[in-house]
Amino acid sequence: MNGWTRPTRALTLEAVRAALDAAVDAAGRQGLCINVAVVDASGVLLGFLRMPGAFLHSADIAVDKAYTAAGFRLPTGAWDDVLKGHSPAVRQGLPARPRFAGFGGGLPLSAEGELVGGIGVSGGSEEQDEACARAACAVLGMAPD
Repeated sequence: MNGWTRPTRALTLEAVRAALDAAVDAAGRQGLCINVAVVDASGVLLGFLRMPGAFLHSADIAVDKAYTAAGFRLPTGAWDDVLKGHSPAVRQGLPARPRFAGFGGGLPLSAEGELVGGIGVSGGSEEQDEACARAACAVLGMAPD
């Protein structure tokens, strides 16, 4: 290498499938119908599943949760606390940004300290969505940041 580039980690197709399946399995055990999305470190969609009966509008919300989690390297459920320490302009402006999801159900995915993507789940309560996302993290052996 010439000093201008570095190797990066990326999710494999098998990892994406495993994450989607784990989230759906966790939802099924809770009696939920969810939408689940996995994005890469840049927020680009890698995989998506919509369970039969899942809310239609939750499809975009799941993608936005994954995008927000990867983009900020922060669980989406943490935003309420994070925004408390900022000015009114930030507290009002950031949540108004397109594709920003500041409520639970989105988690960043990291491998050996490097961000590799994000997962977003929508269809249940914030706690249920996050539990499904955490199940995917567990299958991948990736503790959410």
